[in-house]
Amino acid sequence: MGNIQAVIDLPEQLYLSLSGFGLTKERIANESRKLLALKYFKEKVLSLGRSAELSGLSKWDFIEYLSDNDVPVVDYDQDEITRELETAEKLTERLKK
Repeated sequence: MGNIQAVIDLPEQLYLSLSGFGLTKERIANESRKLLALKYFKEKVLSLGRSAELSGLSKWDFIEYLSDNDVPVVDYDQDEITRELETAEKLTERLKK
């Protein structure tokens, strides 16, 4: 499959302000993709792999990007943590036998 372009329009004065800080159209696009990927991962719209793909980063670099932005890679609620611990306990018991 090919790529689909999603375009954002910036007011000219805003773009001139950003470009005054050295932000090119390409850099703005790249930063926008990373921020969208972070948002959609955080909201559980996209998986880690799909978010990394959207961001244009490798999976490991995206994990680092999440960390840099205080977004946990694993975000279990209390019930999920309890189930995971119970599963780990059962597996440990089986290994001891």
